[in-house]
Amino acid sequence: MNRIVVFSGTAHPRLAAAICERLTTELSPSQTSYFSNNCLGVQLKANCREADVFVVQPLVTPVQENLMELLLMLDAARGASAARITAVIPHYAYARSDKKDAPRISIAARLVADLLVTSGASRVLTMTLHSAQVHGFFSVPVDHMNALDVLAAHFRQRSLENTIVVSPDLGNAKQATHFARRLNLPVAAGSKQRLADDRVSIDAIVGDVTGKNVIVIDDEIANGGTIVEILDKLRERKVKRISVACTHGLFTGSAIARLRAQPDIDEIVTTDTVPMEEEKRLPNMHVLSVAPLLAEAIRRIHLGESVSDMFDTMD
Repeated sequence: MNRIVVFSGTAHPRLAAAICERLTTELSPSQTSYFSNNCLGVQLKANCREADVFVVQPLVTPVQENLMELLLMLDAARGASAARITAVIPHYAYARSDKKDAPRISIAARLVADLLVTSGASRVLTMTLHSAQVHGFFSVPVDHMNALDVLAAHFRQRSLENTIVVSPDLGNAKQATHFARRLNLPVAAGSKQRLADDRVSIDAIVGDVTGKNVIVIDDEIANGGTIVEILDKLRERKVKRISVACTHGLFTGSAIARLRAQPDIDEIVTTDTVPMEEEKRLPNMHVLSVAPLLAEAIRRIHLGESVSDMFDTMD
């Protein structure tokens, strides 16, 4: 591979620019436009013949347009004779749709994986999939990263005496355990049942949290229903300082209003895998950058070095 060429879709150009700054590589220009019939058109404005091309595009709102833009960019890079094309998808929105849990539904996570490969992706770089099994839906190599070290570095800056890590549900307990080990803390987990897309029930907490400071960690916060529910259960156990952490701070619907209405949350810590509008930034919110992590992964992919060596073997 003679050079790295990085393009960004319109979903999160700020993150792409930060990645390029770390790589000391210019962000290559592209143009996305709408035709009169509402079809998208994409043109890559830099030569990528025989280059190692990376296209940065998280699948965030509007998800369908951003997905289609990514597919068109991958196809354009393939048509321009790129040597290798890596889709850099910090947030893979369809990862929740990972199984057939109702009659006559599509397993969208697999379908989107197929579309990415068909469009020209020869490799995928993503972060903290909501369902880890989605990794296996791809027929091309996938580097599945996490932001646990980024989040842990933030919390190491303060005293963690009498603190416990809490996962809102058992499904995320493994990642919460890895996070807790990085901080040498115990871990607890909620027993959650999803009643609807925006409604959950947590009927128990496995682990002793009474009278302790808690760090509630999840892979993503969408409408905030799970966080509000677990906080109610934690308050019943008279916890002290409350921190909330996640990789993907989507904060959809009434999430910000819900979080603003929780006056005892000391801080909310998330990352910039998705763009964060100013109106969503609460005074107690910290947004950490994953650009250095993604840039290092891109560098290693380009040089043929191991990406997994960036993480502890426990992951």
